[in-house]
Amino acid sequence: MCGIIAYAGNKPAASVVLEGLKKLEYRGYDSWGIVALADNPESAENAGRSFSVIKRVGKIGEINWDYVSEAIRGESHVAVGHTRWSTHGGVTEQNAHPHLDCSGKIAVVHNGIVDNHQEIRSGLGSHKFLSKTDTEVIPHLIEEIMSKESLDFVAAVRRAANTLKGRSAFVAVNSETGQMAAARKGAPLIMGMHENSNEEFFIASDVTAFLDYTNKVMYLDDNEMAVVDGKVAFFNLMSGNELVKRIVEIHWHHGSTEKEGYDHFLIKEIMEQKSTLSRAINQDDAKLLAVANEVKNAFGTFLVGCGTAGKTCVVGEYLFSKIARKHINSVVASEFANYQHYLTPKTLMIAVSQSGETADVLEAIDVAKSKSVRVVSLLNVFGSTMMRVSDDFFMVNAGAERAVVSTKATTAQLAVLTLLAYATAGKLQEGKLLLMNAASAVNDMLNPRYEEHIKKLALQLVDKKDAFIIGRGLNYPIALEAAIKLQETCYTHAQGFAGGELKHGPLALIEDGTACIAIVANDETKQDMISNAAEVKARGGYIIGIAPENNEVFDYWLKVPDVGNASPIVSIIPVQILAYHIAVLRGINPDYPRNLAKVITTK
Repeated sequence: MCGIIAYAGNKPAASVVLEGLKKLEYRGYDSWGIVALADNPESAENAGRSFSVIKRVGKIGEINWDYVSEAIRGESHVAVGHTRWSTHGGVTEQNAHPHLDCSGKIAVVHNGIVDNHQEIRSGLGSHKFLSKTDTEVIPHLIEEIMSKESLDFVAAVRRAANTLKGRSAFVAVNSETGQMAAARKGAPLIMGMHENSNEEFFIASDVTAFLDYTNKVMYLDDNEMAVVDGKVAFFNLMSGNELVKRIVEIHWHHGSTEKEGYDHFLIKEIMEQKSTLSRAINQDDAKLLAVANEVKNAFGTFLVGCGTAGKTCVVGEYLFSKIARKHINSVVASEFANYQHYLTPKTLMIAVSQSGETADVLEAIDVAKSKSVRVVSLLNVFGSTMMRVSDDFFMVNAGAERAVVSTKATTAQLAVLTLLAYATAGKLQEGKLLLMNAASAVNDMLNPRYEEHIKKLALQLVDKKDAFIIGRGLNYPIALEAAIKLQETCYTHAQGFAGGELKHGPLALIEDGTACIAIVANDETKQDMISNAAEVKARGGYIIGIAPENNEVFDYWLKVPDVGNASPIVSIIPVQILAYHIAVLRGINPDYPRNLAKVITTK
């Protein structure tokens, strides 16, 4: 949630920040803003340097430099930008970032939540607030500390950061000194360095914001700050002691961040599953076998994730049971603390996240680490916080996802979990062969004719407000994930159920014409699933079958390959495409669902 990009260097700063914000739009797209420190302002007001600010409601993706340049006065080599996912205060220009202090000399952008903002605001009674956000207390607090305690800008930023409660990160700029200070307390911030480290500096929520310029980074950890003032220095927020940071080179297949001829990022990323599955399978055998050995010897193993990643964890639980005869617990990350009472140093956690920055997963890892639990993460973003706090990790290699709705990262996660299950069973090569065949089948499946067939179904469902999805075995959690896809992509009220649960309540919701997607794998659950679909059809339901073979109970059939235990991977893809086309038919932007953001860094 919320994206930050800051730049100081010899390039036109506001232009660099504008392009960086576009790459961060997946993190929030309610509103955006840029503050630039003008070297030669047109106005004589505030002689010397002064801020130019532009703030707008809406997405930044289509904004060009000509539009921004009208608001940015003079040439600037320091600028900070923000794209917002609102938490406190409505979506208005006043609430958009950046926020300034009373003097107009301190500007702040912020990601996260200031839990004690009401308390801080009440203590700043003489200050004039222009927004309803929690963020605006930060520049006023810095101003107050500088005034009342006679501290310089950097010391005041540090004091202010230590006053804030909650998971957050912010960047502050002082127009008088030209200094830029960044503080991290739970939300991600990464420093990018030019090859000549004295020339250019970047600070961002995600490396993708500046990878076009440099792949050399330094990471801010929790309770740390960075100060840019012709050079960069790092400090511990608590002690004030200066820190030595090493430069890390990012070698990551981050993929293209352009649409490449597609109308939307979502359909592009769905179609990229032709190749991303093969990359996900390309893991280090020795590492897979080592983690598999840890699973076999662990005193309890937990699969932990949120949302879509949480559903892949449930699939993983079933895979380990079916393939490796191993009991593993899948747990929603926000509920993991309830299991802490019997964690031991022999326990293993496998954490799953696309971004590697999900607050609830990071807090679950904190709980695990407090009990000396070993943590292995499945990630798609190299250098993320989860990667750095884990004992080991696997990159799922899906490449950057710009659409908020996760697709290719999901199937890549499923592929790696399948490999781990087979490795735990001592059948790693069998698992690799299975997944290579599945990847080949997906490559054949994702063709224009198949997409057109699904689009025809979308035309039939575009006016239906409700949908039910049923599955059994490995595809029960895929029914839950399919419901998420329909909810977030096209705003359909969708619910997923285990096929056997229909008689325990859900059948009461079936009416004439109710859409029901039945995921029917060619496995031991097939006949029971066909019976479940028949129960719905007997009550007027319209049955959409996702299956390798057609059946007379299906009113519409979406064929998927018969790939055995890789069935969850192929079964979710037609729902991804269906949700996309319903969204387009409804006039919804499928890349940016309302009220949602790609990276959730608050609880």
